[in-house]
Amino acid sequence: MRVVFMGTPDFSVPVLDALVRAGHEVAAVYCQPPRPAGRGKKDRPTPVHARAEELGLEVRHPVSLKGAEAQADFAALGADVAVVVAYGLILPQPVLDAPRHGCLNIHASLLPRWRGAAPIHRAIMAGDAETGICIMQMEAGLDTGPVLLRAATPIGAEETTGALHDRLSAMGAELIIEALARLPELTPEPQPEAGVTYAAKIDKAEARVDWTRPAAEIDRQIRGLSPFPGAWTEIEGERVKLLASRQAEGQGAPGEVLDGALTVACGTGAVTLTRLQRAGKAAQDADIFLRGWPVPRGTRL
Repeated sequence: MRVVFMGTPDFSVPVLDALVRAGHEVAAVYCQPPRPAGRGKKDRPTPVHARAEELGLEVRHPVSLKGAEAQADFAALGADVAVVVAYGLILPQPVLDAPRHGCLNIHASLLPRWRGAAPIHRAIMAGDAETGICIMQMEAGLDTGPVLLRAATPIGAEETTGALHDRLSAMGAELIIEALARLPELTPEPQPEAGVTYAAKIDKAEARVDWTRPAAEIDRQIRGLSPFPGAWTEIEGERVKLLASRQAEGQGAPGEVLDGALTVACGTGAVTLTRLQRAGKAAQDADIFLRGWPVPRGTRL
């Protein structure tokens, strides 16, 4: 097929690679514009932009698709289909209508659960037992279109958003190739009205750990916000990111370190912190972290 690919972050890159490997003709790649990054604040291309250039593909990064000229440029590509994954711009109706088979979105949840911006984070933070990928026919609403294909996967008891992100990205790449191969025979299934939830964008204000909460909630907060923005607490007055954890046995005052392995008491139960990061330092597993900074039993976080 002649495909327009629309995506921006790391999550989207395996999908672009899969389309090229499968022999589809990528007419153009749309992504967000380069933005200042790093110490020098120089414009840095997005992961999709960089990969598309490596593949020798045409890259476009309009700031909006609302204008008639941008829409005409898109339509002129004569695409059979557009594949959209974490692109970052709303697609107006003329763009949705331009490809012969419309625009297909790869969404990282089991719709209608977790429509919106942060479905992977929210699934872990809510304690969902499973999540997955949906291939959705796009329409004007926010992740409201009918679903062509779906695949589910369990969420591991110690899985972080970072790890689940990578698994779902690979699943999405496989599923969109299957969807394109079977497109004439697939029947779009409207999403049910029951079970709709919205995955609001992550606010950094959600990241500070409140040790009075139950251990299960704190464990999900730590794993769900890892690696970004990273849940955090203070150890001896220093802010430390908490990047991995597991629930543990134990009780004590909320925030109290219960042993030499960074098991911390919560409002009910306890969690063991397994990966941490000090400001300006690399992330470390707990045993290495404790060699450089022993945190004795009885310390209050």
